[in-house]
Amino acid sequence: MAQTLDVVELILEDHRRMEDLFRLMRSVEADRAAALREFSGLLIAHALAEEAKVYPALKRYKKIDDDEVEHGEEEHEEGNKALLELLEVDEVGSEEWDEKLEELVQAVTHHADEEERTILNGARENVAMERREELGEAFIEERERHLKADCGAIDNVRKIVGS
Repeated sequence: MAQTLDVVELILEDHRRMEDLFRLMRSVEADRAAALREFSGLLIAHALAEEAKVYPALKRYKKIDDDEVEHGEEEHEEGNKALLELLEVDEVGSEEWDEKLEELVQAVTHHADEEERTILNGARENVAMERREELGEAFIEERERHLKADCGAIDNVRKIVGS
């Protein structure tokens, strides 16, 4: 995959990776616990980086709806809660695991679909590529900082959901 700094493309790449990880978490042949660990870190780091570096910048553009951006933040909270519920399931692959996984899939895919149709299309249409690349650099840096801090660890997810 060609390396891009366009924040829109970077966010889309994360969304596609999350979909891949959902497939692995559903597969009895995969290391579902490892897929969940990777997913947990990616989801938390992705959302925190969007909220810190991308959403505030996009709110400055008149043609990008502030309500959609705020709604995106609310949906991050829903996804984080669903993630925590899955992380707290004792047995990977149990009936409870499958149920909580589907709740997580539903929350995250709903958010990603909405974000792609509203916020990201708005960014494509209204934000110059140079600015999107600046935002992309900031997004990557922030996301990596959170990933290095093991942001997807269950105790950290509990703190985020509790706050």
